[in-house]
Order: sequence, then C-alpha cells, then structure tokens
Amino acid sequence: MIITLTTDFGQRDSFVGAMKGVILGIAPGVRIVDLAHEIDGGDIRAAAFALMTAAPFFPAGTIHLVIVDPGVGSARRAIAIRCAQATFLGPDNGVLSWAIKDKGSLEVRSLQNPAIRLPRLSATFHGRDLFAPAAAWLAQGRPFAEIGPELNDFHRLDWPRATPVARGWQTEIIYVDVYGNAITALSGDQAAERQSVILPGERRVSIEPFYSAVSKGSPLAVVGSSGLLEIAIHGGDAAKTFNLRPGTQVLVA
Repeated sequence: MIITLTTDFGQRDSFVGAMKGVILGIAPGVRIVDLAHEIDGGDIRAAAFALMTAAPFFPAGTIHLVIVDPGVGSARRAIAIRCAQATFLGPDNGVLSWAIKDKGSLEVRSLQNPAIRLPRLSATFHGRDLFAPAAAWLAQGRPFAEIGPELNDFHRLDWPRATPVARGWQTEIIYVDVYGNAITALSGDQAAERQSVILPGERRVSIEPFYSAVSKGSPLAVVGSSGLLEIAIHGGDAAKTFNLRPGTQVLVA
C-alpha cells in the first residue's frame, strides 16, 4: 500500500517526520511517497494543483494525504473521499477537489471515529494526530465506512475554465512552478488551433512545441507535462520577467 504526502511544512522542521512516524507505527509495511512539501504556506490552490497533476500516475488504491490547512483547529471538517482509483484525505477546504473533479462515483466521509486518531488531538497539528493515523488505518485495511459518517457534500474550488472570446480564449494563470513557468487553465486541445499568447501589456509570445524551439532567453508558450498551456522562457523565469502569478489573465489567440 502507498500513502503520498503533500504539505506546506517544508523540510526544515520535524512536522513531516512526525507524520511518517505515526503512519509507520500503525502500518509498518506501508510505502510513503513525498509528493510535495514546499507548497507556500496556506496555498490551497497550489496544493490542489500538485495533487491533481501527480495522483493519476500512482497505482490504483493509493491513499493521498494532503495537509495544507490554514483552518486547523477550527470548525472546518476533516474528510476522506474515495473513488475507484484512490482515496484522498485532507481538510475540507477544497484542497482535494481538483484531483477528483472529473471522477465518477465518490464516497465522502467525515473523520469522526475516535479509534482512527491519536488519543490526544492537538489544535495545531491535525496532520499528525488525525489525518496520519486515519490514512494508516485505511492502509491497514480498516473499512472506509468505519472512519465516520457519510457526507453529501464537500468544499470544491472553482476550476478556472477558459472562456471563448472573439479573438480566441481568455484564461488565467493557475500555478507557477519552480522554474518560473506560468501554467494556465487552457488545455492542450483548446490551444491546438492557436498561435500565440497575449500577456498583460500586449506582449505576444508564440506557441511552440518545446522549450528549445526558441533561442535561449526567449519567451514562448508550450503545452507542458500537465497537459495545460504554460508561458515560459527558455532557460529563464517567465513569471518574474512578465510579473505573472495565479489569477493573471491572458489571451490565447
């Protein structure tokens, strides 16, 4: 059984290690995969994007645990969502929603069974005391129905779908990766008949098949590994150069 971890904890402190210790104490045979821990603090959309783009590549039955939880200790719910391919655990703040937005039948439950948490529940570290043991018990074969009552709804982040306009597609930046590539919400299929992207300030960059199709230091747009159109600079940082960030509007023409 595989459990993936996605957090905004970073690697300097012991938070990730403590969660792994809890998981291994309950399910010593589980494989733990670090999906991402350098999410900016509290950036729910970035974590949702990371999970959405990575989860499809894991074996069926994988358990994905996401802790980007600015509402920890509040009345926000702790939930688990099961679909045919995987199980997802995290706070009910939308962080799980992009990964399952195109899935069919979903079973959603609230993590309320005291038997699946540690005896002492910290108000500031539900990742260790609630989510990690719940994921471990599921990995050990505890029935999904035993983790808590079924829910009829959960919080969903809006997916910023591209809008058709007279000149092409209006879309927005949804994520900036470590290289400074600014990823839009426009799919490769939608971009297939287009030639360029118009950035704020009317800067136009051409759509190319790969990064090195332009000279080093030159900008371009390309359909990236996520299947979405992104703005890049060959060997450079497009987000910093063009002041692009999540929410920035662009026109694909």
